Amino acid sequence: MITSRTNDRIKYVEKLKDKASFRKEEGCFVVEGIRMIREVPGEMRRELFYTESALRDHPELADWCDVTEAVSESVMEKLADTKTPQGMVAVVSMQPSGQRYGMVENASDRNPESAVHPNGMAPLYLILDGLQDPGNVGTLIRTAEAVGATAVLLSRSSADPYSPKVVRSTMGTIFRVPVRVCEDLPGAIEDLKKQGVVVYGTHLSGTDFYEADLTGPVALLIGNEGKGLTDEVARTADRLLRIPMEGKVESLNAAISAAVVGYEAYRQRRNG
Repeated sequence: MITSRTNDRIKYVEKLKDKASFRKEEGCFVVEGIRMIREVPGEMRRELFYTESALRDHPELADWCDVTEAVSESVMEKLADTKTPQGMVAVVSMQPSGQRYGMVENASDRNPESAVHPNGMAPLYLILDGLQDPGNVGTLIRTAEAVGATAVLLSRSSADPYSPKVVRSTMGTIFRVPVRVCEDLPGAIEDLKKQGVVVYGTHLSGTDFYEADLTGPVALLIGNEGKGLTDEVARTADRLLRIPMEGKVESLNAAISAAVVGYEAYRQRRNG
């Protein structure tokens, strides 16, 4: 059992938990909680840390992966990102390229006309431009699966999709929805457009989104919580869309906006 909070393995997991650059370098991230750990695909499992009490309660996880480490309650408190840890923390691999829906290293390198989602619908991308709130990013990744999206693309200025708070907010969808951070987001969007994807940006100056045809290969641009889309990204849109609202409300939460427009796309595709 590891009882020292300064153990090298413990410091390694802490660094993964705290530093996005180290997560990217190592190609892995930290998952916490029994439910989330159960959902990790076998090929993504690297290492499991557990307390004896947690393993007694969940003996089926004893063979979760080849590398397991028992730790003291004190060490688990150090590893965990939550105030009331459930006694298990895992190190898992980031999604391998091409894991889902024919994705390749660069999400924009595929041919959207031939890349049909398993549900039979045309590709649908959610593209996040500078979203800072981890809860919003996690919720958007979760929403992406719910509306049948093909992938989620993020700008470098968005919250890291593999941070502990984002991972928890995805409720397991981080293991199933392709997620890519784009070094050059406008460039990635332009690549998608060249391959037949119609790009719609959510914007206060746009037209009513109910009038848009969302049945074909589509990308939806979602901007920063306070500032919306950057001018550079907004200019890549083929059309700007606005969600109609009553009263004095000027805008909706970014995650809610994505869900509203995403479900309109889902409705059109399902009924089309």
